[in-house]
Amino acid sequence: MDRSRPLPSRRRILKGAALTAVPYALLPGTRAGAQTQAVDYPSAEWQPASTATFTASTRPSAYSVDRVIVHVTQETYATTLSIFQNPQKQVSAHYVVRSADGHVAQCVREADIAWHAGNWSYNTRSIGIEHEGWVDQPAYFTDALYEQSAKLTAAICDRYGIPKDRTHILGHAQVPGTDHTDPGPNWDWVRYIRLVNLA
Repeated sequence: MDRSRPLPSRRRILKGAALTAVPYALLPGTRAGAQTQAVDYPSAEWQPASTATFTASTRPSAYSVDRVIVHVTQETYATTLSIFQNPQKQVSAHYVVRSADGHVAQCVREADIAWHAGNWSYNTRSIGIEHEGWVDQPAYFTDALYEQSAKLTAAICDRYGIPKDRTHILGHAQVPGTDHTDPGPNWDWVRYIRLVNLA
């Protein structure tokens, strides 16, 4: 018998016995309940960014939200999530949309300020959506990606009263002071804005 590990105390044994007597239905839900409370967009999966990669806030009371900024990751979906979870990277977005199936992950609460635009004023007033892919590889811009992203953008616009047009739905390249080119010339803006308005 291994004596190197301490034996459980009487109190611990009794606590365990008491828990087994409690019906499972009375215990708080851990999977669905936690995810539902964590996301602002019901179809999203919660994949939290490191708290060192965004600014906690109380938007829209602290700052009005009046635009959506469209990005392209220049990385895979999985790598993008890991970058946002790395405190040393100091970058995040509110959402990431996967290319293959349009799956949406939420990484930062909409009330908080994600560090995605490279411009503090734009960060405070926008929701950032990253899309898996590369600006020079249009095959990543699948039907599923466009459709699910457009539904997400439409829901954000409806929530904050943002007009569903190119003045308020911007590409990262349009942010003053940025050196980024995304979403790039292969992003179909006409199609995207039409899908946002149809969602």
